[in-house]
Amino acid sequence: MAVTTIGKPVPRIEGASKVTGGERYAADVTIPGSLTARVLRATVPHARLRRVDTSRAAALPGVYAVLTGADISSIFVGQRLKDMPILAIDRVRFAGEGIAAVAAESAEIAEEALGLIDVDYEELPAVFDPIEAMGPGAPILHDDPSRYKNAPELPAGVPNLQGYNEMEHGDLDAALAQADRVFEHTFRTQLTHHGYLEPHACTARVNADGTVEVWASNKWPYVLRGWLAEDLGIPTNRIKVHILSVGGDFGGKSGLLDVPLCVLLAQRAGRPVKLVLTYAEELISAARRHPAVITLRTGVKNDGTLTAIHAKTVFGGGGYGAFKMSPQVTVAGARQVASCYRVPAIRIENSAVYTNHAPCTQTRSPGAPQVNFAVESQMDLIARELGMDPVDLRMKNLLREGDPAPLGQKWEHIRVRETLERAVEASSWGQPKPSPNYGRGVAVYERAAASGKSSARITIDPSGDVVLDIGTPDVGPGIATVCQQVVTETLGVGLDRVRVRADDTDSVPYDAGTGGSKSTNSTGHAAHRAALAARDALAAVAAQQLGAAPGQVHLEEGRFVGPDGREVSLGEAAAAASSGGAYSQLVEFEPPTQPPVTSFCAQVAEVDVDPDTGRVVVKRLITAHDVGTIINDIAHQGQIDGGLVQGQGFALMEETPLDDGRVSTVNLGDFKLPTIMDIPELTTVLLDNPTGPAPFHGKAIGEIPNVPTASAIANAVYDAVGVRIYELPITPEAVIAGMKGRDSAGA
Repeated sequence: MAVTTIGKPVPRIEGASKVTGGERYAADVTIPGSLTARVLRATVPHARLRRVDTSRAAALPGVYAVLTGADISSIFVGQRLKDMPILAIDRVRFAGEGIAAVAAESAEIAEEALGLIDVDYEELPAVFDPIEAMGPGAPILHDDPSRYKNAPELPAGVPNLQGYNEMEHGDLDAALAQADRVFEHTFRTQLTHHGYLEPHACTARVNADGTVEVWASNKWPYVLRGWLAEDLGIPTNRIKVHILSVGGDFGGKSGLLDVPLCVLLAQRAGRPVKLVLTYAEELISAARRHPAVITLRTGVKNDGTLTAIHAKTVFGGGGYGAFKMSPQVTVAGARQVASCYRVPAIRIENSAVYTNHAPCTQTRSPGAPQVNFAVESQMDLIARELGMDPVDLRMKNLLREGDPAPLGQKWEHIRVRETLERAVEASSWGQPKPSPNYGRGVAVYERAAASGKSSARITIDPSGDVVLDIGTPDVGPGIATVCQQVVTETLGVGLDRVRVRADDTDSVPYDAGTGGSKSTNSTGHAAHRAALAARDALAAVAAQQLGAAPGQVHLEEGRFVGPDGREVSLGEAAAAASSGGAYSQLVEFEPPTQPPVTSFCAQVAEVDVDPDTGRVVVKRLITAHDVGTIINDIAHQGQIDGGLVQGQGFALMEETPLDDGRVSTVNLGDFKLPTIMDIPELTTVLLDNPTGPAPFHGKAIGEIPNVPTASAIANAVYDAVGVRIYELPITPEAVIAGMKGRDSAGA
């Protein structure tokens, strides 16, 4: 059966509804009789709550429910570690934490009610830097973290740890002793928001029989249902989560606070409750990307051969660890320290730390942009110190087929060297510079597709129309369209004959949700296997009708063709298999957690730096990807281009600065994101390597392009003006200060 849709520019299923405003998001949900919820948020980063008086708010006409932490003090939530109250109970741990919530007839009444709540704070010392938080005498944010459900085992004597783990391979001390030189540097990255355009929103309804329905901006509907059941004590089969499109996620839409709060308000009010955060609330209270302090001690031979790396990665976790999935409550990206390179010995000490800012969570390739910035910046530093070209140093140490990665993983089809070569070839590396302050920088990265349990149900009716039910919401990349293509290809029918549904957790099969570059690998595989199972079962039915053996019939354009040319349509076979009705096939699938292949990326950034202002203008971004079979080339390229722009924003402008612990960028005018005026020439190079784990041998792409961009830009800045960037974002002020320091040192 010839390929007809894989790799082709197939229109997105939801494309028309999105561009015409017809797509339904959580804020669009309107349930008759709904109340409006608002949350009173802390104005200080750390304080005891001496008094929260809601009596005047509760007495206001039009107010149906008021909640404080004292009302729900037994409920703590978390993706893994259950350390966060839905509303602060006796202490606030970041400015923006919820203290009280109201549900009222209108937004105006709800806002008025918030103004009637009296809060008396006893302010406490605060700590914002993760290194200071681990030091002696630091303010203690949680008196006894071990009491929380699922608390990890932690080293003794280190204050404010959320989580800790060590990863090592090889004899570090012996490998460092073999080095001719040992380099040690520390790098920092900033606290920042995900930058999605849709704010968190939720509507909850408690029906007369006590069952609960939820409409939320959430990427994990089934996981959310499980958390609600666990945290609120409601049986899972009495909770229905409606699956909606998500207007941008990037790791931030896992919905731990607004959803249970809406359910509790709806229970108390006896009416549906809707909560839509303002963007100011998003920027001060929503979970965000971890700031990081990363120290690398790297041993190198004089010829540039790496011998060992000792990495200490410290991530500021915010006031709570509730938004981390890791069993150790750490940040997964730490394991990718130097993961593209041959390193005989490595030790990674990975910490997440309580600090007095908003909690942090997964953000597009969690922890990897921070770690990559440190590793790839230090690779440049080492190359310059040894008098080597940065590309040559990398080529000398990059993995080859058969090499184990630093932590011992053994991958197949390693093409990182070819990927770097192609990125460099597509750039102007080594050519004369067009201006005196023009620079080029390079960085590499790898990431495998993650896994998670997924299910899919294929239903084929007698007309030959196909319905695919999945439990994965659309968060932007277009998983429904990918699944439609996979089913179309497998069953040999037209795209117009395949409809994809994702309705609610009662009517569609289980899916662990999107994230971790796993949707195509998990949900796509489930859809593919369901289609294969249906095809094979119906082929047997068709063969019987045609008087042939199953192996003698083949599927061609939606029809089973026998050896004598006679045909049975897909719909006819479905009707025969189900006594005249629709035929259905359900498949559950969970990919291996350690796929035998990974995906490599190499990037070259070209920048021009204004020596008078320090402004960095990115002129070109070249990205090369070792890809598998591309299922939808438009969506694939969209992921690449979007990731590059996100990486540029992380490098140059995105930041959540704190002023006495309070977020000072409370709108999208102050919180800078790249605009069309900032986007440089984007060049993509694809190395076709159809050996991936996803259907039709696809590979991960979603969380790859954004990671090495900041590293490449920082290295390009050094190449342009000789200023080494140790801390992101790369502001004009930092560049000017670096140039002054460079000039003073040379004077």
